[in-house]
Amino acid sequence: MTDEHQYLLDNARAAAGDRFAALAAIFDPPTFRRIDALGVTAGWRCWEVGAGGASVPRRLGERVGPGGRVLATDIDVSWAREAAGGVVEVRRHDIARDEPPGEEFDLVHARLVLLHVADRDRALRSMVAALRPGGWLFVEDADPALQPLSSPDEHGPKERLANRIRTGFRAMLAERGADLAYGRRIPRLLREAGLAEVAAEAYFPIASRHCDLLEAATIAHIRDGLVAAGHATEEEVARHLANIAAGGMDLATSPMVSAWGRRPW
Repeated sequence: MTDEHQYLLDNARAAAGDRFAALAAIFDPPTFRRIDALGVTAGWRCWEVGAGGASVPRRLGERVGPGGRVLATDIDVSWAREAAGGVVEVRRHDIARDEPPGEEFDLVHARLVLLHVADRDRALRSMVAALRPGGWLFVEDADPALQPLSSPDEHGPKERLANRIRTGFRAMLAERGADLAYGRRIPRLLREAGLAEVAAEAYFPIASRHCDLLEAATIAHIRDGLVAAGHATEEEVARHLANIAAGGMDLATSPMVSAWGRRPW
């Protein structure tokens, strides 16, 4: 996704698999509602940027069928390679540093990628350059600054602890160069890149089992860093994970802004 030494939620840890499963359960439905609305169908050529897990490239492969193509790239393809085969090719690629593939695509899609990338402008230009005339760029990214809380209904000590730990998580992201207000900028950036028919929507999941699973997997992934930075003690992290497991906290993810635009013919 971005530099392995800078990216907080790297793919190397076991918790990454749990995170990808939760992200797929939460975000694949709205992602594919839009992909279907954009007209992705048999024969399309698609580039999935910063694929992370296998769910999106696999489902794109089902949409485009035997006559199509899906290229799924990431800096660490450990989890995405499960989708490889048939029309899906999985390839190591750093969107912030490497040249775009030497081919044109009907759809270029990136989800929860660019806010973590140091050179976001270069990455966006690379994706635009890979579009064929009439092709769609579809970028989805979180905007933690729009809604920074893990528990929007902060009515008790469990929720206050969850929100304090989320504050620490956001600080760790920012320290590594993440743009916590990137989501809201995407429509403007697509227009400035010369794309037409730009539009956007936002999705804000809350109070679902998958939000709980994502929170637990994320905290498990970063718990050592939280403690080392003084954002929480070991006991507080363990208590927060136990509170999640007990349920009933109505946890939320950051809003995800989905924006799309078309390269002019």
